[in-house]
Amino acid sequence: MRKRYENLDGITTTKSFADLWRWYAERRQKKKDWSYTLPREHIDPSRLHANQDQTLLTWIGHATFIIQVNGLTIVTDPVWAKRLGTIRRLTDPAVSLDDVPPVDIVLISHSHYDHLHFSSIKKLKGTPLILVPSGLRSSFLKRGIERVVQCDWWETVVERDVSFTFVPAQHWSKRTLFDTNASHWGGWVIETEGKPTFYFAGDSGYFRGFRDIGARFHIDYALLPIGAYEPEWFMAPQHVTPEEAVQAFIDCRAKTFIPMHYGTFPLADDTPKEALDRLYAEWKRRHLPNEQLRVLKLGEIIYCQTAT
Repeated sequence: MRKRYENLDGITTTKSFADLWRWYAERRQKKKDWSYTLPREHIDPSRLHANQDQTLLTWIGHATFIIQVNGLTIVTDPVWAKRLGTIRRLTDPAVSLDDVPPVDIVLISHSHYDHLHFSSIKKLKGTPLILVPSGLRSSFLKRGIERVVQCDWWETVVERDVSFTFVPAQHWSKRTLFDTNASHWGGWVIETEGKPTFYFAGDSGYFRGFRDIGARFHIDYALLPIGAYEPEWFMAPQHVTPEEAVQAFIDCRAKTFIPMHYGTFPLADDTPKEALDRLYAEWKRRHLPNEQLRVLKLGEIIYCQTAT
């Protein structure tokens, strides 16, 4: 019998057809302004190709980042797809696949289509080591992708002195009618001695795991989702609101908050502008230092340092 994975504390994200019907009925009554698009910065791909010594990060869109540390090029949840079924992409990727340098490591948070796009992975240059949640390796092997290691929560893989630890999230997984929760979900912590530590949260509802992660690691940059939260009565177990994302940042004791998972795919009823407005309002309400919030433009490159 196929193993099914669970969240901490038995939290379930299961919804009924009645719940879905209620959501769609509500959606028909809403009038949303989708005119705002994320700002972007023209990126010179040669900076990514030439970099060997600096620790840098750039946002491609949604949950896709390029992180370069210790000479490794790392890509998180690579999705260059123009559409996911009937859902069209709102903004083009900040860097084309042709301009991405050879990739050493791919990190996958879970199996949902907006985080795992096999065609994008196959088109990446290089022969990357792909790190995936438990239960997901077989999906890669079926597609002829063999350099894959799967991890349970808190397991670590080390590549060229960089540690990658798979950490909990509160979510779920599904790609077909028959594989609900047949693979796990989570985030990744990237650690290198003397270099900044990154926490890529993947996709998650608010849960006590953020505190557990903060207790185990000294996080410099937390890449946290802020979108796909509306309607909250439906999305709460699986997607944080912007306000909950701020609390997650506080819980995990990170030095810098970089928001993601908004502005690329309209997966729920919240708009990119609404997500950002609520994030800024909560940041101000809590009197948090402005320098600790880095809202990136698409394609913006930041050179990362360990907080002193």
